[in-house]
Formats: sequence, structure tokens, C-alpha cells
Amino acid sequence: MKYLKTKDNFLSIPDEKHYSYKDSKYVIQQVPYEYTSSYLAGSEKGPKAIVGASQFVELYDEELDQESYLKGGICTLPPLNFKHKTDKKAVDYIAEETAKLLDDGKFVVSIGAEHTVTAGFVRPFAKKYKNLTVLQIDAHSDLRESYHNNKYSHASAMARVRDEKVNLVQVGIRAQCIEESEVIKKSKDIHTFYAHQIRENAKWIEEVLKACTKDVYITIDADGFDPSVIPAVGTAEPNGLMYNEGVNLLKRIIATKNVVGFDVVECAPIKGSILSEYTLAKLIYKMIGYITIKK
Repeated sequence: MKYLKTKDNFLSIPDEKHYSYKDSKYVIQQVPYEYTSSYLAGSEKGPKAIVGASQFVELYDEELDQESYLKGGICTLPPLNFKHKTDKKAVDYIAEETAKLLDDGKFVVSIGAEHTVTAGFVRPFAKKYKNLTVLQIDAHSDLRESYHNNKYSHASAMARVRDEKVNLVQVGIRAQCIEESEVIKKSKDIHTFYAHQIRENAKWIEEVLKACTKDVYITIDADGFDPSVIPAVGTAEPNGLMYNEGVNLLKRIIATKNVVGFDVVECAPIKGSILSEYTLAKLIYKMIGYITIKK
């Protein structure tokens, strides 16, 4: 398995025994697929930008009092190549590549472009974990059956995830069409925590935990966070999660559930700014750190 070395890998890890594929528990999968962006484009540059920004993140985590990469190793794979692959072919390709990593016993961290990619990530996890919850941090519910006549649109990402018969828990939603609202109201396996609700509920994290099954896959759309925290997204919405709100939720989920994998998607870098990609890189490393202390 090809992997990236120090000057190109996540965190710029210096010692190969801590970033080789053979020796690493954690694998960073770069998935720069962008085909259906409907507002601002540019998310295909997100994975590379996040990996690049990560090279300026401190290896020592002051909260955990450790260099988390030493607790299992983190391997960074080259970006997947989507030449001649769109829609179903792209999602199938992502699912196949993710399944290979799971078969090798890796903990897969995927950095994607548009949210469509999550349908591919989830498929092999849903096969492996029979009562899986997908926890979605997002501004948008992404439950349209199709958008612009394409059922593989980024706006239909969670509709395709639901094809895998998983429990869906959504956090931070604050933009949707009325049809999506009706789908949520009629579904017993969709649990939506709207942004306006969590602002008025001190126990919202406890309620999110209760809505999740034992095994949890996390998908983080960058626009789930407030634009003041992560501005470089394709479709920004006000009143998103603040950084501490998001981290506290993730910390609790990782501590109490079996988090089996996660992805971060929809970062569309802004020229001259590194705030978004750096924040997301630090968030990814923080999540890996929380997982290492639990293991």
C-alpha cells in the first residue's frame, strides 16, 4: 500500500515507524471528489489543504498530555483518483477502497470533498456493524431523494446513507426544504437536533447520546460549525456549532460509544486564509487523541 512520507503526510510525522501503513492503526484517506456542488465550488481542494495545514499542528496535545500519533501511528494515503468516475461509480469506488482498509484492520479517517462521498464511506461500515448509527454534524439535513435530477447529489448524501438501513442522528441542522422536514417527522430512525433546539436545551448532548446505538460512525460537514469558526465552506449558514460545542459532543460520543470511523467533508479553501483547514486538521487530531485514550 502506497503512503505519503514526512513532507506530505498528515502532521508531517517524522519517523516512518509512526506513519507507515504496516505500523499504523489510523489511516487518513483523501477523497477529493467534487461533482455536484450547487453554490460555491472548491471542496475538491479541501483534503489536500487540511493535510497541508495539519503539518503546522503541534504533535503534543496539552489536554491529553500526550503526542497522540505515538499511540498507534497515523498513515496518510495518496488521494483517490476519480478520473471517469462520477455519481454511482464514484460512490462504489469509495466503498471498495474503504472496505480494503477495514479488511486490513485500520481505523479509517476520511477527508472528503463534497458530502456525497460519505455514502461510500458508510457502506462497508454498515455491513460490518449491523446496528450502526451515523452521527451527522451538519447545517443541512441532506435528505432530498434527489437534487437537480441526481440522487447522488451532495444534497442527497444522507438519503443515500439511509439506503444502508442505518440509524441517523443529525446535529446542528438549520437549513432544509419542507420535504426533508416531512421525511424526518415520519421516520423512526432519524433523530434530528436542530440548531435552534440545542441552544435552548442544556441536556442536548445527553439526548444525542441516547439516540445513538452502540456502534457509531461520525460524519462532519464543515458547515455544521458556525461560519465564524469555519468560514471556508460551499454553503455557509449562521447559528452553527461553536468549536467547544462540537468538541464536547465528540468527546462524549467517543468516550461512551464505539466510534468505528469518521470523516470530515465540505471544506472549500479560501485563498489567503488557513483558518478553516487548520481548525479541521486540529479537530481530526483531537478526535484521534480521544480515541487513543479510550483504547
